[in-house]
Amino acid sequence: MVGAGVIGMLSALQLHSRGWRVSVFDSGSAGRESSWAGGGILSPILPWNYPEAVWQLSRRSLPLYDALAPELAEATGVDPELTASGAMLLDPDQIQAGAAWCAAAGLAAPEIDAILQTRGPSLPGLLLPWIGQIRNPRLGQALRLRLRQLGIALHENTPVTGWLRDGGRVAGVDTAAGEHRGDCVVLAAGAWSGALGALPVAPVRGQMLLLRAAPGRLKRIVLDGGRYLIPRRDGRILVGSTVESAGFDKRVTGAAREELLAFAVGLLGTEAAGQVETQWSGLRPGSADGIPYIGEHPALPGLWVNTGHYRNGLVMAPASAELLADLMEGKPTQLDAAAYRLGAGRL
Repeated sequence: MVGAGVIGMLSALQLHSRGWRVSVFDSGSAGRESSWAGGGILSPILPWNYPEAVWQLSRRSLPLYDALAPELAEATGVDPELTASGAMLLDPDQIQAGAAWCAAAGLAAPEIDAILQTRGPSLPGLLLPWIGQIRNPRLGQALRLRLRQLGIALHENTPVTGWLRDGGRVAGVDTAAGEHRGDCVVLAAGAWSGALGALPVAPVRGQMLLLRAAPGRLKRIVLDGGRYLIPRRDGRILVGSTVESAGFDKRVTGAAREELLAFAVGLLGTEAAGQVETQWSGLRPGSADGIPYIGEHPALPGLWVNTGHYRNGLVMAPASAELLADLMEGKPTQLDAAAYRLGAGRL
């Protein structure tokens, strides 16, 4: 397994549970790239604006998280803080489309008056009670501990530099620490997958802010104008996020800070301006159509890929790992795998 983000670690756990012997390699520390930097919303932001294939993986993942989060908390002592916070959609340009989509999908979406005390007495909105969240840094910590507990070899700070071949098939990895052979290789290196696997995956920078606040100051996720607020259990509020083509540059910018803070102040009031705790960025693995690549590489037999999840890696991760393992074992899949396959038009 190349890549120890949430996608890679969940894929490793899925294969291990089926009897595979798995080794995981990462150029840095496990769970410290986009898995750590994201917001942890367990839904695509405005899912009606995404391809159906993205929603199918996301919806399949929700009950898998319901089982996974308590299992990880009990086994590792690190609670990923799976929280059924629900979300309020305030963007007036999206409310009608969102209500229609939710009705067609059989999901509750009652209209509400959201009281935020900053843009008048109330704001018309749509309540999306089925949208929850997970505290992604804690999820990464728990997964890393679980791999260690199960004896899955985790090679951190070990960059993969190339593939080992056996009769034309990929049969291992070459690293700075030596060669490691296996029956096959899984590439789940996020934004770095493009260069390793000759895939159309490009880094997309996202910057976020963290605000201090008292617990209960904001109870639900807020979605408005392509931005969001995410309340954590301890009261902190995440403000996100930018979408930038900046290559592999992870530096934060003053312009992004001002833009995100203005959004937060518009919803929470002027006191939010003095509550900024930190700012950071991460690199999303952007695919050409927003749909991840899951399956065997058509030009590199023996190399399987699970990457290109763009902004929705966390929400799609459990179902992506399940789908990958089913395909590797030649089993029937829970979802139609064709939409995620690499091939003509997706390479």
